Amino acid sequence: MAEVAFAKTFLSTLDARPSRLSADHVESPRNYPGRPAYILPRMPKAMSQPTNLAPGQERSVTVTIKSLRNPPLNIKLASQPMSTSLLDIKSNVSSQTRIPVDKLKILHNKRPLTDSKILKDVLAESETAVEFSVMVIGGAAAIVPENAASSAAAVALTGVAAVETDAFWTDLKAFLTQRLKDETAAEHLSSLFRSGWESSKSTQS
Repeated sequence: MAEVAFAKTFLSTLDARPSRLSADHVESPRNYPGRPAYILPRMPKAMSQPTNLAPGQERSVTVTIKSLRNPPLNIKLASQPMSTSLLDIKSNVSSQTRIPVDKLKILHNKRPLTDSKILKDVLAESETAVEFSVMVIGGAAAIVPENAASSAAAVALTGVAAVETDAFWTDLKAFLTQRLKDETAAEHLSSLFRSGWESSKSTQS
């Protein structure tokens, strides 16, 4: 009986309302059902505050290069700009350890990095230091002996004689990689230049 009474009350309420709403009808907000406030969930990571740097000023980081294998390395490079490429870091390590650049492989979180990447691609906005692992291909045998390095430095090749050395083509490939930001394209162009040079020599002879 309660359901019947409710239905009759509901129908009588509907009869009291107009069958059609006028064009200027406005519903009172007080008649709306109450709803709880919707609160956005918390972000998993707080947003970093933007840093207002002066024109020409860039954030610098400290780069640490370590290798627990042979040869053991522990090199720290301070105040490196965010635009520093991995090739620049490898060249810096090579100048300090006499290990050829093409024998070095830099890893971050156990993942190898290409030479075309820069520190800005690897680091988060709030990081001011990073640690890389370095893998030396060929181990200690890749280190140039000190007497060979000194003799090579004493005899500075120029002109055609410099082009005949493997070091020239290694430097050319490193330059192309840094310039093009594409290791595959740099490899292709350096091999193309070298094959063109060797074909021109055979033609002249």
